[in-house]
Amino acid sequence: MYQNLEECILDLERHGHLVRIREEVDPYLEMAAIHLKVYEAGGPALLFENVKGSKFRAVSNLFGTIERSKFIFRSTWQAAENIIAMRNDPMKALKQPFKNIENGFAALKALPAKKSTSMPVTAQEISITDLPLIQSWPMDGGAFVTLPQIYSEDPDKPGIMNSNLGMYRVQLTGNEYEVNKEIGLHYQIHRGIGVHQAKATKMGMPLKVSCFVGGPPAHTLSAVMPLPEGLSEITFAGLLSGRRFHYSYIDGYCISNDADFVITGDIYPGDTKPEGPFGDHLGYYSLIHPFPVMKVKKVYAKPNAIWPFTVVGRPPQEDTSFGQLIHELTGDAIKQEIPGVKEVHAVDAAGVHPLLFAIGSERYTPYQEVKQPTEMLTIANRILGTGQLSLAKYLFITAEENRPLTTHDEVDFMTYILERIDLHRDVHFYTNTTIDTLDYSGTGLNSGSKVVLAAYGDQKRELCKDVPDELKDLREFENARLIMPGVVSIQGAAFTDYANAQQQLQNLCDAIQARGPIPSCPMIILCDDSTFMSASLQNFMWATFTRSNPSHDIYGVNSYYENKHWGCDNLIIDARTKPHQAPPLVPDPTVEKNIERLFVKGASLGGIL
Repeated sequence: MYQNLEECILDLERHGHLVRIREEVDPYLEMAAIHLKVYEAGGPALLFENVKGSKFRAVSNLFGTIERSKFIFRSTWQAAENIIAMRNDPMKALKQPFKNIENGFAALKALPAKKSTSMPVTAQEISITDLPLIQSWPMDGGAFVTLPQIYSEDPDKPGIMNSNLGMYRVQLTGNEYEVNKEIGLHYQIHRGIGVHQAKATKMGMPLKVSCFVGGPPAHTLSAVMPLPEGLSEITFAGLLSGRRFHYSYIDGYCISNDADFVITGDIYPGDTKPEGPFGDHLGYYSLIHPFPVMKVKKVYAKPNAIWPFTVVGRPPQEDTSFGQLIHELTGDAIKQEIPGVKEVHAVDAAGVHPLLFAIGSERYTPYQEVKQPTEMLTIANRILGTGQLSLAKYLFITAEENRPLTTHDEVDFMTYILERIDLHRDVHFYTNTTIDTLDYSGTGLNSGSKVVLAAYGDQKRELCKDVPDELKDLREFENARLIMPGVVSIQGAAFTDYANAQQQLQNLCDAIQARGPIPSCPMIILCDDSTFMSASLQNFMWATFTRSNPSHDIYGVNSYYENKHWGCDNLIIDARTKPHQAPPLVPDPTVEKNIERLFVKGASLGGIL
């Protein structure tokens, strides 16, 4: 149980999970590049002791592996898991009364504690420009806080028990922000802070906001946890850290006494400025858009404060561990929220939100001769209407029959669906709907489409394990390559516009149809580079599902409409890069070369890779 971030760092160091970097490192691109290289190698947490331009140290990769993350929370993990399970299933308290007395005491000890003394975080008042101003990617709009805990209270019911603690990115410098006086907050209106802001705006008053950085690692994880109704992030922070969340108020702003840094300020009604670009978790830049401005009141730092950060980019990244931790802690929560669901897996390799795999149940038609998705379609609607799952674009769903399945064995799961899918019946579109704000494959900000591919019943086909001859030597299309059984990538000319694309895809469909049916290959991916697309399952998942908008980019061989339902013989996804999409994240080669100095023999990271 750690009372602060430094205790955690020293503990990790004692157990060989952390390395100190003594050399001066530039927060402009270098720190991020070092982090990415060490993360990719499965390396340790990194303590940067000499950050250029700042007197403060910085730490990254704390949660870089699931094993290290669990090590950090080893003494409080089970209690947190038990409390969440009890909130999801209150009957457990009756079934296991003695066990749940212990859980009740754990929850009671986790309640926040207001303290009017012992506030080391307010020991010094500093400016934004005193902080480690870390910029991760060359085209980023400035320096960002990547592990913030953004605190706000309900204006109708103020107080810490009616607060929200969320992780929303914070832009510290750049664009039109007035240096040291303004910072940008990026969040969607449906998030907890967005609800608070809407209420404050209706009341014609500014929303008081506090940005906590650092403190016990449990506080960071709590800011991203999807918690059961009635269990606040602040209480969970106390539960997971094994110590109450200590807080105070200064000038009406909540202060986390255990944080390393606190930034306080106000969001005024209707006050926005351009925020971004920012290298984001889909592997592309999120572009410049207007988001709320926070007028900075004060910035505090504790003595010897440490600035935690991460680097966001094409998955997997450090936030992958957050997802795994959340999945393990919440356990069967999704089953209780959506009856009939066994598993829902947001595929990390595809950037999480674009692609969902799900296993449901199929009990509506037990006596029909033809087995087909029915209950699963009801479940699919529930999935796409639930919380963050509603941001998905592609949902592959099936039900177990005759053998167990898991959504986490991605090749086996997709193989099972592709062996059974009836492309005349099992493709269901949702057009002109919402998608992730950070996904630029759609028709506008937050606008795009969704598709459900639901398959159930007996196996209908043997999937190709080599490229079928019908897909070789096609005019205008080349380099056909097998990605996985039943899925082939094929390379075409660069995408220019949708009018041209429709003609190109019609030519491709006609060419395939003229060569005869190819039932063994239900899915064909049109791409810019099929060598890249087929090189790994991760490349396929990322490029296909982040670069396509189902309503605009799905085509079919011998496609047709019947009673408003679309069907085809072979599904083709146009996963070429589109001009309206955001640029991908590309490291700076000069920076990559500069950081090699830290990995040579005798340097701080010598022998790490």
